[in-house]
Amino acid sequence: MKILIFGKGFIGKRCKDAWGDQAILSDARVNSKEDALAEILKHQPDAVLNCVGSTGKPNVDWCDSHQLETVHGNTLVPILLAEACAEANVYFLHMGSGCIFYGDSTHPDKAWREHDFGNPLPTYSRTKYATDLVLSTLPNVGIARIRMPIDHIPGERDLITKIAKYPKVIDVENSVTIIDDMIDAFYKLMEKKAEGIFHVTNPGTMRHRELIALYEELVDPDHTNEWITNEELLAQGLVVKGRSNNFLDSSRLLAIGIVMRPIGVALRDTMEKYARNVGKVGKNG
Repeated sequence: MKILIFGKGFIGKRCKDAWGDQAILSDARVNSKEDALAEILKHQPDAVLNCVGSTGKPNVDWCDSHQLETVHGNTLVPILLAEACAEANVYFLHMGSGCIFYGDSTHPDKAWREHDFGNPLPTYSRTKYATDLVLSTLPNVGIARIRMPIDHIPGERDLITKIAKYPKVIDVENSVTIIDDMIDAFYKLMEKKAEGIFHVTNPGTMRHRELIALYEELVDPDHTNEWITNEELLAQGLVVKGRSNNFLDSSRLLAIGIVMRPIGVALRDTMEKYARNVGKVGKNG
């Protein structure tokens, strides 16, 4: 399978590295359907993966003061890519976000299903949800929603690295996505040309305390932080708007034969690898 990846950020590069010669990481800037179509016709892929997105720096609060840039990256570009893929008759997988849901769902297990209506609050979440609403109506298109990506390679977009550096951390419970499992799930979704929305999260949930406990056990026993509530996070001005915390049901992924490891197993394995990678960085630094 030949895969054309749009988006040279954290996820796009990790997918390219994992898939090697099977994947092409596009250099094209997409401002029109013609831009996207020219790149697709040039490379003739079997599938297109969209990892383009505006998440903001240092965090998603940036999106609330850069609305049009966020709309362009999170809503306009994916629609242009979908339009080009339809014209070229190529399967399109769009990386979405589970951050379109806030709080518990109305289901007995409190977990959100793929076709539940979102309740997004900030600009970032609204632009991601707008895209889902449009793309989910199209044939030959899949949407893979991820949540709070956790990677064994230290980096500024990885949840381990982000949480470990914060002096104040909220202890919340969430569905999360282990990058290694995500990469495998993305590949299989493209192989199957699976249509519709999928929650690409590891079964089970994780609390920040569990992640930090593993970090202190396996990476840095001298690490310390202060635990605060979500309300204190806002009251102390550490964020502009409250963060999305939720549980996602991922049984639709399992129904088509794509299995992700339980979060307890996957998180420990990832943290062990992360510890080894931190050691390598330290020796080479």
